[in-house]
Amino acid sequence: MAVALDSDALIAFLDRSDALHKPADAHIRSLSESQAFWVSVITYAEVLTGARLGHHDMETISGFFGNFVSRVVPTDVRVADRAAELRADNRYLKMPDALIVATADVEEGVELLLTGDKKLARIEGLDCEVRVLRPPA
Repeated sequence: MAVALDSDALIAFLDRSDALHKPADAHIRSLSESQAFWVSVITYAEVLTGARLGHHDMETISGFFGNFVSRVVPTDVRVADRAAELRADNRYLKMPDALIVATADVEEGVELLLTGDKKLARIEGLDCEVRVLRPPA
């Protein structure tokens, strides 16, 4: 089984000041014992953009991708078709989010999408579970 990481979950894991750091850290550490981590090329681009803008440490980001991410999944026609369908059925979704969810949904082996975006849990008909990180109470 593989776990797809949404951009906000990955950033929360790496940024100790993020409101979702503790739950992201707990989930990712727990899942890393038995699961491979995959990211959409969209997540990869979003996180790298943040690093290049100075929001995140580039060395930390590169280290995480190099050591913990097993696969960066490209966007292809299958993903684009599914993203368009998800976007049309869920108008609140922005296209980058639709592409990330579509990647997790159509890729064989992805059983879980870890995210901090509660809107993604409202999407129906996915072939993967969506687990939303919640800030500590």
